[in-house]
Amino acid sequence: MRVLLTSAGLETEEIKECFVDMAGKDMSLVKALFIPTAAIDADAIEVLPKCMNDLLKCGILNENIRVYDLHAGMEFEQLQEYDVVYLCGGNTRYLLERINDTRFNKSLMEYINNNGLVIGVSAGSLIFSNNLRDNLGLIDTKLDVHCMTGEKEGKLAYPLKSNVKLTNTCALVIRNFPDDMEIIGE
Repeated sequence: MRVLLTSAGLETEEIKECFVDMAGKDMSLVKALFIPTAAIDADAIEVLPKCMNDLLKCGILNENIRVYDLHAGMEFEQLQEYDVVYLCGGNTRYLLERINDTRFNKSLMEYINNNGLVIGVSAGSLIFSNNLRDNLGLIDTKLDVHCMTGEKEGKLAYPLKSNVKLTNTCALVIRNFPDDMEIIGE
């Protein structure tokens, strides 16, 4: 399991280095599936170039990034062709509805459980928590993003507290559930 839940993506060198380490291969060979589906309002759409740049600044080649808007699902076998799935921010409810309606939820969770690497940004992180009904159920807690004050850096104990808070400069890293979860950054 390799999941990086963030408020603002690869906002710091520490988060970026964690992602590169989790990818575990030459970044110019990494294939990324970039999902902008949650960006349905002007503010979220405005952030999409920054999100795309997160991947490019790590050394992922533009031609290795596929933009995929969830108007149709994707089978697990096809999803496995990608080294990372990057879920952009925006409207959490809309993103979760698209994921569930297209049955992408099944493929995505199978991908995660087969050591697929996922980066969630804002709404792309919230879909894994208890914030909304019919969530993907990865973490059994409420997740708050874009907080002024977040969790302290370090390992997280299981069961998680009822509400985990992330600033724009920290991330929840899940390498093995429930034994290897930590907050990086501040």
